[in-house]
Amino acid sequence: GGDSIVVDGYRCIERMLDENSRHVELLSRYSARFSYVSGGASLISKRPMIELSPEGEVLCLRFNNRSAAAMTDIPYTEMEAYYEAYRHLARLVDDAAMQVQFKLEPGACFIVDNTRVLHARRGYTGEGHRWLQGCYPDKDGLLSTLGALEAEGVSA
Repeated sequence: GGDSIVVDGYRCIERMLDENSRHVELLSRYSARFSYVSGGASLISKRPMIELSPEGEVLCLRFNNRSAAAMTDIPYTEMEAYYEAYRHLARLVDDAAMQVQFKLEPGACFIVDNTRVLHARRGYTGEGHRWLQGCYPDKDGLLSTLGALEAEGVSA
């Protein structure tokens, strides 16, 4: 056990657009709430699950069943359709055809764009130890550094 699982969230949104574009519209119009408080961390957010640019380009996907809080910012008249859209997204994320599974080896480094790639791990049993170090860099800072390097003629 313990395999890592990744899903291209943007591909899930593309499929949603093909299957029911209204679902993407609902998940991008209304904010969902997320809350994770543990130890010294308090991560609380109120943002749409799907964030689009004014031109309709997908910018971000937020889907985390572990930190999803009560969804209270959806009008009552849209609530049933919103939850239908949420379940549609969940089905796509859980679809084995949308997933890539692999086992991380000791010493491996796994880097993921948390605004696009959904990630999870299968449960495991048995002996052994697991050590995971999380790091959440600022994407704008990274893009700025890459732009500066490219301006200096350094290929990134």
